[in-house]
Amino acid sequence: MPEITVDSLLTLLQEKGTRRYGLHDVSQLQHALQAALLAEQEGCGRELIVASLLHDIGHMVHGLGDNPAERGVDDRHEALGHAYLARCFGPEVTEPVRLHVAAKRYLCATEPDYFSRLSPDSVLSLSLQGGPMSDAEVAAFRALPQAEAAVLLRRFDEAAKVKDLPTPPAGHFRVYLEHCLRSEQARS
Repeated sequence: MPEITVDSLLTLLQEKGTRRYGLHDVSQLQHALQAALLAEQEGCGRELIVASLLHDIGHMVHGLGDNPAERGVDDRHEALGHAYLARCFGPEVTEPVRLHVAAKRYLCATEPDYFSRLSPDSVLSLSLQGGPMSDAEVAAFRALPQAEAAVLLRRFDEAAKVKDLPTPPAGHFRVYLEHCLRSEQARS
């Protein structure tokens, strides 16, 4: 498998990010940029900004088409994205990516009005992803080290679907990507 670099990630976002994001009037890239911008505006750390930018990379590395949920297929993009990113990033980036679908299930189980705020395609994918968590699943999720980061990422994910919202270009986030890659390489 080719090495993952900052340039290869930005190229992937630019090339595969042109596809429509689910049933929304934004592209995959616009969604990623909006999520990362929200994390940046909230003052999150570099790792969560990178996780927000790359949380749906799994949609860009599978070959299932634009909206597999519409065909009744759970693309497991969170697991694909985690596996892809774990080759070059540590758990502070990869775990929120892996857990952002579980965070949706968690929020639906723990916040009475969260489900009503989901977009139609999030409702559809939720049914494929197991629905709201059980009490036991909620307790297990809360115990995970990156659970809070995953919940924050989920909130950014849900809010990052605004047509024509101005965002910085993908290159704006290069410094965060470089820092997180360098940090992981230094640990290796």
